[in-house]
Amino acid sequence: MRAWPALLMLLPLMAQETAPVAKATAAAIQEAAPAAQETKPAAQETKPAQEAAPATPEAAASAANPEPGLTGSVDVGYRWRTGVGGSLDTYRSVVNLGEGPKLFGLDLSFQSATRRWFDRVGVRANNWGGDPYNTAHVDASRHGWYNFTFDYRNIAYYNFLPSFADPTISRGFFLDQRSYDTRRRMSDFELELLPGRRIVPYLAYSHDAGSGRGITDFVSDVNEYPVADRLRDRTDNFRGGVRIEMSRFHVTLEQGGTTFKDDQQVFTSDENFGNRTTPFLGEQLFLTHLTQAYGVRGTSIYSKALVTANPASWIDLFGQFLYSRPDTSVNYAQYNAGQFYNLDAMLFFTSELDLLNATAKLPHTSGTFGFELRPMRRVRVIESFTTDRLHNASFASLTQNVIAPPVSPQIADFTDRLVMNYNQQQIDVLYDVTSKITARGGYRYVWGDGLTRGSFISGLPSESGEVRRQVGLAGLNYRMARGVSLNIDYEGASGDSAYFRTSLQDYQKARVRVRYQPVPSLTIAAGFGVLSNQNPAPSVKYDFLSRDSSVSVLWNPNGGKRITLAADYTRSTLRSDINYIVPQDFERERSLYRDNAHQANALLDLLVPGFGGHGPRLGLGGSLFLSSGSRPTQYYQPLIRFTTPAYGRMSWYGEWRYYGFAEPFYLYEGFRTHLLAVGMRYTR
Repeated sequence: MRAWPALLMLLPLMAQETAPVAKATAAAIQEAAPAAQETKPAAQETKPAQEAAPATPEAAASAANPEPGLTGSVDVGYRWRTGVGGSLDTYRSVVNLGEGPKLFGLDLSFQSATRRWFDRVGVRANNWGGDPYNTAHVDASRHGWYNFTFDYRNIAYYNFLPSFADPTISRGFFLDQRSYDTRRRMSDFELELLPGRRIVPYLAYSHDAGSGRGITDFVSDVNEYPVADRLRDRTDNFRGGVRIEMSRFHVTLEQGGTTFKDDQQVFTSDENFGNRTTPFLGEQLFLTHLTQAYGVRGTSIYSKALVTANPASWIDLFGQFLYSRPDTSVNYAQYNAGQFYNLDAMLFFTSELDLLNATAKLPHTSGTFGFELRPMRRVRVIESFTTDRLHNASFASLTQNVIAPPVSPQIADFTDRLVMNYNQQQIDVLYDVTSKITARGGYRYVWGDGLTRGSFISGLPSESGEVRRQVGLAGLNYRMARGVSLNIDYEGASGDSAYFRTSLQDYQKARVRVRYQPVPSLTIAAGFGVLSNQNPAPSVKYDFLSRDSSVSVLWNPNGGKRITLAADYTRSTLRSDINYIVPQDFERERSLYRDNAHQANALLDLLVPGFGGHGPRLGLGGSLFLSSGSRPTQYYQPLIRFTTPAYGRMSWYGEWRYYGFAEPFYLYEGFRTHLLAVGMRYTR
């Protein structure tokens, strides 16, 4: 769905509202002009008395409601791009900005004079004209009657990094075997009735759809074949509810439902030898024809309740409950021809037909409940409990037919379960030591269990897991004199078990933030963070360490009228060390990843001297990213921009950006290009 039809539907209403306003304004000007000339001296004489007179209710209402009419700004222009040097696929995966005419920005607000249908309509839009991310927003309201909002987002997602998931690089083939060239469109509508009343009903609808193409692997025993595929999915969400606003409590009750579909189709008639370069048992494996398609269909209903209450001045209560019940069905069909090998039957074959049908039910219940207690003037106690329970039951029937040579069909039925129960209880105590110092201490306990089908390596029909973790919490907030503030947060945990090998188990996490504002026009901030996590189990031996330090400066003397400077710098390090099992031979290996990075951003905006307070403005700056370690990367993005008044409410602007990207270990993924944009901004 496009955003422009919604905008066009509002134009007739704006025109109907604007016509009487224009006529009334013209008549008022004609009538008031002679009177103004005749009474000008008297008005000058009575000016002090008028200033001293109290405002009338009509004047107060006029001041509260802006003047009717259309206000806002429009940015239109054109962007040029030089040829992309290096990898165009990497450029499209990282930047993907194109050239041509653009609507860079639109921000309009229309105030109605008659307020018959609406009081105000607002329209915003950004980056239209082929850019990878476009947005549009419309909101309309009439005081005491309704609030309406509409949001639209259009995302072009392209991901094709030649070095990713590509076992054929050593043979000179740069083919990302997990790549995407898709577009996703999302629309959200919400209508709120009787805003500001005690009972506020509302209705909402969301639409999310994606389509495109990509590359995926067709997996057969002993070999994998990269093939092109087509993707398409869609989700519709309908919901409605009521908000009850009372003096001491708030309740939201909502009922909704979703429909979902996901389709993938693969067709190929090209000869494909796959990722195996050597014969298997003396035979060369290959694919000559493939027709593969699956369709997923799902529906769900859900109920949600949200409650907050303040029964007494010393306590606040809150809670949220959500229950959903998705049902899903899957249909899958596959026909492939070529030369293949079946490991179970120890048989070479040339064609195969597979059919599968499956269903699944997934009831899901989650809730959060808690309170904030203030037993003493300086003490606050916050208690919360969270639970999340997901139980999935499924059934599948698979029929496998080896057509040539003819083999009796293999029919198999599968039943599967996935159970996950997660619980968390947390208590925090905040104590105001002084008017400038607040200390915090707390405790969090996490526990849960899970059950799923056993892995191929374990050979078990099912596997279960548990999570048990105890976490200590601490913090300090110090508000010093002369615009200085300090925040410290710390978590330390000891876990008995975890769901996943890389989950948080025995970890320490800390964050320190400092802010200094010596004068209103200058703000300096700095921060430091560290996360250390270990899983000492002999089969895992996971060791993770992440640290980052940052500093930022914002300087805007005199409100930024002549100069503004914004800059920040971050230094980060990351180290990950874990054992893993190689799927080809089931041997245990070590995975060690390191990354040391520098990231900086800066923008200096200044008024060009010699042109007065409304002259041209110049912007200089950019960003960079430099890293070393397992995958060194260099990324530069300098920019120069200017804005200059043109005529009346119009101004011209231009911008130059350079994008440079390089990876020393993967030189074929580097790129560089220049982008130049010019445009006009009209403001009223």
